[in-house]
Amino acid sequence: MNIAVIGAGYVGLVTGACFAELGNQVTCIDVNKDKITKLRDGILPIYEPGLDTMVVSNMQQGRLNFATSLAELTAHPEVIFIAVGTPSDKEGAADIKYVLEAAKDIGSHIKQYCVIVDKSTVPVGMADQVREAVLQALATRALSVDFDVVSNPEFLREGAAIEDFMRPDRVVIGLASDNAKRIMLDLYLPILRSAERLYFMNVKDAEMTKYAANAMLATRISFMNEMAVLCDKMGVDIENVRIGIGSDARIGNAFLYPGCGYGGSCFPKDVRALVKMAEQNGVEPFILNAVEKRNMMQKQFLAQKVKQVFGDDLSTITLGVWGLSFKPGTDDMREASSLVLLEEVIKRGARVKAYDPAAMPVAREIMPKEWFDTGKLTLTEQQNEALKDVDALLLVTEWKPFCYPDIGVMKSLMRKKIIFDGRNQYDPQQMRAAGFDYHGIGRPSGDC
Repeated sequence: MNIAVIGAGYVGLVTGACFAELGNQVTCIDVNKDKITKLRDGILPIYEPGLDTMVVSNMQQGRLNFATSLAELTAHPEVIFIAVGTPSDKEGAADIKYVLEAAKDIGSHIKQYCVIVDKSTVPVGMADQVREAVLQALATRALSVDFDVVSNPEFLREGAAIEDFMRPDRVVIGLASDNAKRIMLDLYLPILRSAERLYFMNVKDAEMTKYAANAMLATRISFMNEMAVLCDKMGVDIENVRIGIGSDARIGNAFLYPGCGYGGSCFPKDVRALVKMAEQNGVEPFILNAVEKRNMMQKQFLAQKVKQVFGDDLSTITLGVWGLSFKPGTDDMREASSLVLLEEVIKRGARVKAYDPAAMPVAREIMPKEWFDTGKLTLTEQQNEALKDVDALLLVTEWKPFCYPDIGVMKSLMRKKIIFDGRNQYDPQQMRAAGFDYHGIGRPSGDC
């Protein structure tokens, strides 16, 4: 099948590369000429395990190409995915301008029937706006071209996107046309083998499904974080509580891990967008507002623990930080908990040595230049360099290399043996037995 993907960011690039891997002819389109030039040279704008190899391989086989405009395509695409960003605007709603620009571009170039697929996370009713934008562009060309608009939300986890795409637990498709249904079936059956995990519904239902799914996951995280704060006050071990409630088949274990807050490109903006949709429709979003508020407070939790140990003045303190990305397996630092932590401790005078397996190039771009110039923040090239002469280690992102550190090396490098575990990755008893003053999220401060 001939496919065009508008937007060569995270979702667009993964979508394009994976469909090309399945034998389709795919062109990823992005208006950023520098990005397209680098992609043609095999240089990716994002870090995603396995994606670089897949992109280069399919380019070499001639199945994956890159362009800056639909006008560059030699063959008319049967399916056009819109996979552009929908960041939060000033009021928290999803900014849909890039989606509408893509829709206008499609209307300016299509010549025959195609299926237009909203892959971006868009507000409910966006498909109608896409349709209208395409029709208006066609009208300026005095053309009448048949097309369908489909909603096909993505459920990719950063760090496991290829696995999620190639072996999805479900594919949600919103449409209102038998012809579009036939084409979408042809597109997805190679990875599903059967239609059992392919869920067809109305377009608006599919648009809402994406927001509701992310809001539910964010709610589970915030609920557990609130329970962890309560456990912290009462001397209760949240890890045992997590195991206890997760064993209930009605609840399950997924997303019940407390920590120092969620971030990334999806949960924060999607919760805010759903809040805005609720308000615009006269519904008070009590639960969603609480989810967002708890997450904002949770991102302050590690810094609060540091102040409890060292006091408000951190000018004589050096802290080691492991993990800068919002989660392991990605270099994405959008709304990462590390940003809030670093701002708070550096503001109070602390010096920080930080290490991340993937996100340090991004950190150098987005962190205040003043922090580097004044020596407040140092990014180390090796994991253990971030421990040298520090008063405490703060684990922020649970990357695999941090799971089983050499305790002896840690003790020899650190000036004080204090650990603030923002992801409850370490066993409190083992760390205390090794001579560390251990502080987790909802883990008892004394012996368990």
